[in-house]
Amino acid sequence: MKPVALIIDDEVQIRRLLRVALEGENYQVHEAENGQQGLIEIANYKPAIVLLDLGLPDLEGLEVLKRLREWSEAPVIVLTVRDDVQEKVAALDSGADDYITKPFSTPELLARLRAAQRKTRPEEETTVFKNGDLVIDLTARVVTRADREIKLSATEYALLRLFVRHPGRVLTHRYILREIWGPKSEEHRQYLRVYVTHLRQKIESDPAKPSLIKTAPGIGYRFTG
Repeated sequence: MKPVALIIDDEVQIRRLLRVALEGENYQVHEAENGQQGLIEIANYKPAIVLLDLGLPDLEGLEVLKRLREWSEAPVIVLTVRDDVQEKVAALDSGADDYITKPFSTPELLARLRAAQRKTRPEEETTVFKNGDLVIDLTARVVTRADREIKLSATEYALLRLFVRHPGRVLTHRYILREIWGPKSEEHRQYLRVYVTHLRQKIESDPAKPSLIKTAPGIGYRFTG
């Protein structure tokens, strides 16, 4: 059975473009031209991925996102012309898995879509992460490179585990700080910068040009593994 993709966007041309791209990737595509219809379609079809515009005619995309997150964990990629950092942070903090600005590259969109879906795999499939000679075993709580164990502090491991559990997803500074250090630490970004630097030095092949832990400027970090 083909996975279902739902497009929630009021622009006919965008829906057509996305339909062609998604059907080419073997998705069964459904469309909604406003937020209310989109919420109904999500309930009816339980999509594997949702592509959501923020500027809808009836409900703001953020409102749609907040409502669907009350009962659905479907991966959501926000597509919008809005390029404001605060808007991106608001969308990601409201439960979006990724944020892409229009106009967008179709290959990039499909790559982001695959990444967003990876996090929905059953837990047993993601207990061991491998990238080249780097192996992260979440069950054993062991990280190795070329069969040699990498020593991590408890905080470094907790941060790495958070990244590995959300591959491809942009995690905002506030979200990471809340998850690792608690709700009263949400404004202390210097903690996060220091630990990300330490973690990169230990797991990246070239810490100066990180390939695993990518920076989303002004927003947070994305684990690309």
